[in-house]
Amino acid sequence: MSRRCVIGPIFDATIKTAAYMEIFNTFVNQLDDEELSTGFFQQDGATSHTSHASIAEIHSFFGDRVISKGLRPPCSPDLTPPDYFLWGYLKGKVCQNKPRTIDALKANITEEIQAVTADVLARTFQTMARRVQPCLYANGGHFQHML
Repeated sequence: MSRRCVIGPIFDATIKTAAYMEIFNTFVNQLDDEELSTGFFQQDGATSHTSHASIAEIHSFFGDRVISKGLRPPCSPDLTPPDYFLWGYLKGKVCQNKPRTIDALKANITEEIQAVTADVLARTFQTMARRVQPCLYANGGHFQHML
């Protein structure tokens, strides 16, 4: 997820490093110069994400602006756009017509991800800036939860 687009969904149960790097390169190719030069790349600790080959490739694009297992402190869900916005937003939309099969669920997920507009993403990242500010003021310590 960037401030301009959502890449995916990817439904493979297990993604090996080579497949993950193809997905990563597809994502990177959709970023603009500003996103590549100032953006941070965040991922979870899945094995394919943290292999030596994956980390080397990711660092070639993002340098020290990588948030991943072992590279930065654990992340607050209040500070990650997929956690505080995308997953809840998609769940509400995807489950609205109560899909009864895996294929129907996958179709709904795909349709709703494609329907997320650049305007919605831009507003989400503006909100993120407001969410990050109290954390910066607290120097990474505890701060009042934002409602």
